Amino acid sequence: MLNQQTIDQLLRMKLKGMSLAYQEQLQQPAQDLSFEERFGLIVDREWIYREDRRLKRRLKAAKLRESACMEDIDYHHPRGLDRSVFKSLASGQWISKSQNLILVGPTGSGKTYLACALANQACRLGFMTLYARTSKLLHDLEIAKADGSYSKLLSKIAKVNLLIIDDWGLTPLTPAERRDLLEILDDRYSRGSTLITSQFPINTWHELIGEPTIADAILDRLVHAAHKITLKGDSMRKARSPLT
Repeated sequence: MLNQQTIDQLLRMKLKGMSLAYQEQLQQPAQDLSFEERFGLIVDREWIYREDRRLKRRLKAAKLRESACMEDIDYHHPRGLDRSVFKSLASGQWISKSQNLILVGPTGSGKTYLACALANQACRLGFMTLYARTSKLLHDLEIAKADGSYSKLLSKIAKVNLLIIDDWGLTPLTPAERRDLLEILDDRYSRGSTLITSQFPINTWHELIGEPTIADAILDRLVHAAHKITLKGDSMRKARSPLT
């Protein structure tokens, strides 16, 4: 009866991990462990339980397009992927230093998967992350202007440690979209990391953005403090397709 009361009290205090560990300890035969060691195991279980819940919340908030992780990256496909570079990026130091990352390569080279794998790793390291396709991000900002939530959305984007902007440069930017992108990158400059994926080489971005003054400002905030990775080779989708 006393044991059940203890379990109920732990649950009321929202210590579910400790409650589960306590029940496991009750069900296990006597172990050659001291009270301090057994209590330490119970506390460790609560810590792991809470960390797991935080990770799930970060992954849910990130809205990743693909379920990708660093361990599953394919380094055998000939696309110029350097394992040592990604091992370094997996440490998350570039995010801690608010540096950017640019992934450039042809369609099907796995840019989105790599970006999502890095985002997944960032979530594991405790960083808040957000994934968005360029077209969706710009559309959401347009809607936010109409319903009065523009400032709130900009604030949300500015607060994440890692922002992923996927498929950069696929469509021409309107004057309003250029200003929105500049607003985002200006808010994040030296405060957060931005990961860009694009089919187009960086030296064409000035023309893709359009208006020279704004293009200069955007690229100054985005490119100069960025790690740059250029992928090459045939499409991975084509290589893995059962059709010929």
